[in-house]
Amino acid sequence: MSSSEAIVEIRNLSKAYRRGDQTVPVLTDINLDVARGEFIALMGPSGSGKSTLLNPIAGIDKPSGGQLRVGGLDIGSLSEAQLADWRAHNVGFIFQFYNLMPVLTAFENVELPLVLTRLSSRRRREHVEAALAMVGLSDRMTHYPSELSGGQQQRVAIARAVITDPTILVADEPTGDLDRQSAADVLELMDQLNIQLGKTIVMVTHDQRAAGAAHRLVHLDKGVLMNGEG
Repeated sequence: MSSSEAIVEIRNLSKAYRRGDQTVPVLTDINLDVARGEFIALMGPSGSGKSTLLNPIAGIDKPSGGQLRVGGLDIGSLSEAQLADWRAHNVGFIFQFYNLMPVLTAFENVELPLVLTRLSSRRRREHVEAALAMVGLSDRMTHYPSELSGGQQQRVAIARAVITDPTILVADEPTGDLDRQSAADVLELMDQLNIQLGKTIVMVTHDQRAAGAAHRLVHLDKGVLMNGEG
C-alpha cells in the first residue's frame, strides 16, 4: 500500500508508561498503514496492546516515540488543545459500554457532538433524525438509555459516532456487552457504514465473530505487530 492511499500511517511507533521509577514498554516498533475506506480489526490476547494502539490513532493518547499521521497530519505533534479539537472533528467513537448520557434521550445523545458547532437547531435536528433513521431507531428518539436494550443503545452510540461525518471510526470491543443477535445487528450496521458510506473503521476485538466482519485482521502479541499488512 502506498502512503498516498493510507489515511492512517504509523511508523516505528512505541508506547511506554512510567510505573514508579520504572519504564514499562507496551508497544514496540509498530508499523501500520490503514487505507481510506478500510475496515480492520486489531486482535490479540489480553494485555497485547490493542487498546493502547487504538488510543493514539483516536487522538486519546500520544505515542512515546515514532510517527503517527492521520489524514496526512502528524497528530503526535499537536498540543492537548489542538488534539482535542482535531479529535472532535475527525474521530467517531464506539465503546463497549456505549457511554451514553443517562439523563439525555436518544435524540439528545446523538445531537451532543453537534451542540458546539455552528449548525442551526433545525439543521441539527435534520442530521440527528437522519442518523437515527440510518441505525433503525426513528421510533426511539425520545427514549432514554434505560428504556433501550443493549443493542439499541449501541446503535444510538453508532449514530452519535457518525453524526459529525468523521474521518475515522474507532471501535473498542463494540460487541463485547451484547447478546449474539444484537452483536450481529451491530456488525451488519458497521459493515454498511464501511461499504455504503465508505467509512474507515479501526476496531479492537477479542471476538472471532466480530473480527470476521472486518476486511483485514491485524494481530498484536506483547506489544509487537505480528502481521501489520496481512
